[in-house]
Amino acid sequence: IPVFILAGLLVHCVFLVSIFDIYFSSPLVHGMTPQQTPLPPPAKRLVLFVADGLRADSLYALDSDGTPRAPYLRGILENNGSWGISHTRVPTESRPGHVALIAGFYEDVSAVAKGWKENPVEFDSVFNESKHTWSWGSPDILPMFAKGATGDHVYTFCYAAESEDFGAEDAAKLDIWVFDRVKSFFNSSRSNQTLFSALNEEKVVLFLHLLGIDTNGHAHRPNSREYQENIKKVDEGVKEIASLIDNFYGNDGKTAFILTSDHGMTDWGSHGAGHPSETLTPLIVWGAGVNYPQKVPSQFFEDNFLKEWKLENLKRLDVNQADIAPLMASLIGVPFPLNSVGTLPLEYLNSSALFKAESMFTNAVQILEQFKVKMSQKKETTLSFLFTTFKPLSASEQINFLKKIRLYIQQQKYDEAVSLCKTLINLALEGLSYYHTYDRLFLGLSIAVSFVGWTTYVILVIIKAHTNLTTTVPANKKKSAVLFYGFASAGMMIAFFLLIQTCPWTYYIYCLLPVPVWYAVVKEIPVIQDLATHVLSLHIGQSIGFLLVCILGIEILVVSFFYRSALTVGLLVFAGWPVITQLWIQAKTKALIWTLLCVLLAIFPLMPVVGREPNIPLVIAAGLLTLLISFFSLASLCKSENKYRDNEDLKVYFYQIFSVALSTYVVGSTHNSLKIKQGLPVMNQIISWMTLVSSPVLLLLSPTFLFERLFSILLSLMSTYLLLSTGYEALFPLALFGLMFVWINMEQEALQHYGLSLKPKLAVFNFTCAVDITQFRQLHLDDIRRSFFFVFFIVTAFFGTGNIASINSFDPASVYCFLTVFSPFMMGGLLLLKVAIPFVLVSCAFEAVQVTTQLSSKSLFLIVLVISDIMALHFFFLVKDYGSWLDIGTSISHYVLVMSLTIFMMVMNGLAQLLTTQRLGLPRRTKHHST
Repeated sequence: IPVFILAGLLVHCVFLVSIFDIYFSSPLVHGMTPQQTPLPPPAKRLVLFVADGLRADSLYALDSDGTPRAPYLRGILENNGSWGISHTRVPTESRPGHVALIAGFYEDVSAVAKGWKENPVEFDSVFNESKHTWSWGSPDILPMFAKGATGDHVYTFCYAAESEDFGAEDAAKLDIWVFDRVKSFFNSSRSNQTLFSALNEEKVVLFLHLLGIDTNGHAHRPNSREYQENIKKVDEGVKEIASLIDNFYGNDGKTAFILTSDHGMTDWGSHGAGHPSETLTPLIVWGAGVNYPQKVPSQFFEDNFLKEWKLENLKRLDVNQADIAPLMASLIGVPFPLNSVGTLPLEYLNSSALFKAESMFTNAVQILEQFKVKMSQKKETTLSFLFTTFKPLSASEQINFLKKIRLYIQQQKYDEAVSLCKTLINLALEGLSYYHTYDRLFLGLSIAVSFVGWTTYVILVIIKAHTNLTTTVPANKKKSAVLFYGFASAGMMIAFFLLIQTCPWTYYIYCLLPVPVWYAVVKEIPVIQDLATHVLSLHIGQSIGFLLVCILGIEILVVSFFYRSALTVGLLVFAGWPVITQLWIQAKTKALIWTLLCVLLAIFPLMPVVGREPNIPLVIAAGLLTLLISFFSLASLCKSENKYRDNEDLKVYFYQIFSVALSTYVVGSTHNSLKIKQGLPVMNQIISWMTLVSSPVLLLLSPTFLFERLFSILLSLMSTYLLLSTGYEALFPLALFGLMFVWINMEQEALQHYGLSLKPKLAVFNFTCAVDITQFRQLHLDDIRRSFFFVFFIVTAFFGTGNIASINSFDPASVYCFLTVFSPFMMGGLLLLKVAIPFVLVSCAFEAVQVTTQLSSKSLFLIVLVISDIMALHFFFLVKDYGSWLDIGTSISHYVLVMSLTIFMMVMNGLAQLLTTQRLGLPRRTKHHST
């Protein structure tokens, strides 16, 4: 079996990694020649303000009294410049947003693993193409553009990372720091001749990254006074910097200004997904070479913002976020960034028709260059007779396009030239995508064939090793050898085919994986024959009914990943389980409690996703409820007669109960302290971290009798969970644990009901008594239901309080008891712990079910593996790399979740065994008995 487990882990890791290779490899290519507009540019220098986390509606909307929130910027868009909305893409995080703005392409998914911080791939940017770039702001953003630059002409000035504190009094000081540094920089340049002459050159960029709005939004939400005040401060700062720069250059009219944002923010203070409040960001452009406001009688947009913002008569020019990079490049006359996929928004430019047409032509050629490189790369790695070109842009078509555009420009038919350039750009982008996804179908089919083979193999292993359906027959050596050589030669042919195409090494893994997997299946032909004869001997109605129930169960699980309410439907069906199977006749009270708890738990998936609005009183109520339950349980423990128990053990429970009470107090006081802007109290922080460390230790000190150990597990996990809760989710583990507790009892009744074994006394059942291997029974059909319950409860533990699959459903407020300074990996770790706690409860209950129903954990685990693999195959075909980014992100995380579920369940199974069977011994006082 260790070989089987290793093979299983390997196969699953391949399945897991495969989607990143098949759907999400880096789209960037290298080796293009830079393209630059041949005409003199309108501006000598560009000032880029990025207000991190600023929503479009927060900037453009008027206050309740009709005054603008940012008076200076409002004046600019009404009198001096052009404005619009910049549509960002998901993931709406700071790094991908800045890459789109400054390099002109949307971040590739491989940056996820780097926490959006380092450069996973080298790329070109407007900063790199400039003569000099000076930048001020956050240490998370600036270094990546300096790092990717050739030479040392990108200068950065950052504050310390510790300044990004969500619990701080006011984050606007981060922006004031930037404005003050820029002012002193210009003042010092007057006495520094080298700096002064560098500033007076052409192709200069000044970049001000303003993080205060984002930090205030996370800490106080975007509708708060702090967030609105911060916008006013940024407005004043932009006004001061703009006039300082104009004065410095003697109002030469050669400076262009751009103000935008990298992403927006939801009403509950998070970002990362594709909600309009996250993807709509403001764009205001003014200064040299920029169009003045254009008055229009009316304009149509699907949203109703113009009316709300009182801007119906000023032309709104919307762009995609990546279009801003070519706009900056053409304003100061630098080559377009090599990997840019943006289209130059001509309506922002106030220049001659010739300049617009030439700039658009440069843009088209620059994107076509990428297409050519991508095509030649693909051509090199594909056999010539198998290679199909992208028809609309064959070599002759490309020459046609370029000739036509050149001719139109010579004939001064600028509008026709521009529209032809746009067509060429769209075709080149389509072609890029075509070659990028060239091998997708072929690789996808290989993985799907392996998936089906693996699942079939696991089913055969279950039937062979854990049921009485098969008779063992000696293997026919001759047949085995033929099989082996047949599959080996097939594998060699596939490998040779890949070798002559010089495919990447990962392709070998994906294409060769089906060979050993199907070899293992075909070897088990006798088992398949036995199974077929057994199924045929059954009543056909029963077989079909059983199959339909299985399919329906798995489909409910798959649907629950998209609609949490499917879990409610499932739980309501579970509530009727004792009635359907007549179990309630022998255990009326247990059946009634089971039904009530199923209905209670069914309410949670209908609640809104956690973290939208903190509700600390509910967390405190959950803490008090836990204490109440603990006292009742302790009282009943003291009364119960158990000759094996030692009263020393009760002390552990008192420590655990005290820990829960302390956690309840810490949550209340921490959130109060943050509310009145006093930051996170140090004492609370110490208690929180100590609780986190001490609760697993206390758990391992408790006795290993079934109910006592499970009760101890609940107390330990609750003390940590309370510290990580901000709302109704604090009640979730209690409801879940209640149901798990009844489940263990109900499974006992089910065993008796099917006459599978005698009822062991649960009260004195001890986890540590090693179950004798001969006591394990063979699998029964009812065990498939047991395993399904487990998978269903695991999924409920996951989605019960919210869909964790999307980045933006995380609320940083849930870690405020532990830390308030931004630290993505620490915060991520704590949030993962919060997600894992309900899992641990379910896994420990399942461990108890396995032990008390005398089943080897192996056999049940194999059934769970089959269920989750069938689900994973669904999600493999549901993975998307198009549509809104929210869909893409969700589809990846669904697949990754189900794939890691199996690996995760192995870990959980081990953890549950550790938590239920291990016990730390304490030195005890010896008791003297008087004789």
